[in-house]
Amino acid sequence: MSLSEQIQKDITTAMKARDEHRLSTLRMVKAALKNREIEKMAPLDDKESQQVLTTLIKQRKDSVEQFTKGGRQEMADKEAAEILLIETYMPKAAGEDQIVAGVKAVIAEMGSPTMKEMGTVMKNVMARFSGAGIRVDGKMVSDAVKRELAGK
Repeated sequence: MSLSEQIQKDITTAMKARDEHRLSTLRMVKAALKNREIEKMAPLDDKESQQVLTTLIKQRKDSVEQFTKGGRQEMADKEAAEILLIETYMPKAAGEDQIVAGVKAVIAEMGSPTMKEMGTVMKNVMARFSGAGIRVDGKMVSDAVKRELAGK
């Protein structure tokens, strides 16, 4: 079952359960996927669908930060709940220790890269995780790469 089919099935379930919050979040996700499909002018594969979901999660995280700064905690909580719901449709995310281990492995493979080669290291680390089907936060990877390269 594709991601969009799964979301459509869950929308139906949420409608029957009268779960308004879940329903509105799933409808928003479905609309984002449909918009991307229209832009592409072709059906999305699961990898492209996950990229759309990653973008939605990133937008929600930014919103949580802004709402928290603005003193709107109830809105921040709503966005955080949406993040949790969207993440259920994503592959498992890597933890910080797993990211650091991946960064160290790539640095070891490359020899001893300098800070000037950070972009190349980042590209290799991200490729390694996406190849393994593991979702990672680019900011966490970037921070880990900086720490490891500065430690040399």
